[in-house]
Amino acid sequence: MIPLKDTTPRRSFPFITAILIAVNFAVFFHQISLSPGAGDAFVRVYGLVPKRIDLALAGGHYSLARAFVPLFTCMFLHGGWLHIIGNMWFLWIFGGNVEDRMGSAPYLLFYILCGLGSGISQVAFSWGSAIPSIGASGAISGVLGAYIVFFPGSRILSLVPLLVIWFLWRVPAWIFIGLWFLIQFLSGLGSLATASSGGVAWWAHVGGFILGALLAKPFASSPRRAASAW
Repeated sequence: MIPLKDTTPRRSFPFITAILIAVNFAVFFHQISLSPGAGDAFVRVYGLVPKRIDLALAGGHYSLARAFVPLFTCMFLHGGWLHIIGNMWFLWIFGGNVEDRMGSAPYLLFYILCGLGSGISQVAFSWGSAIPSIGASGAISGVLGAYIVFFPGSRILSLVPLLVIWFLWRVPAWIFIGLWFLIQFLSGLGSLATASSGGVAWWAHVGGFILGALLAKPFASSPRRAASAW
């Protein structure tokens, strides 16, 4: 299912969400402006490498700053056009109403904390891996976790492919996001079974989602707005 829009109206323009999207694209444009060698070096320096944290904690030749700062910087790096467009599309669709509910400043802090927490989760499940993890999907998973806490009954207008037939379906948010989370969790279990150290950072998604849902709980008592009925 491809989400097209949510049907819960906002009270204000999501400025922080828009700024986050702009920053991600600005960093991506810088990445693709680099030569292949420089681009790889950029990812190695600012991507999250679990083995680097392992060596730093063991007193190796990596400093704690060099090992841990990428927990933050990695969430602004992407591996290609499909990667960043998919992430930013999800952020735009689901982030606006989460920002609207939380308020701009708390939402920004929430986003960063979810990104950091998702990185820690991925490191824990890929300890010792030398492959850099990059992408905003962990932080965005936190946004999805908050969205399902705030708006479980909202409808997500989605494009659904069924073999050669494509149709639109207004999917309840708890179904759309619940299925998404189930896929992430099962895929994470599969990655453990195959001892895979590369590919999609499934446990960053799982960890970010759970953290986002937990952090959203204190904001859930504010009045909810009904979803629009178009």
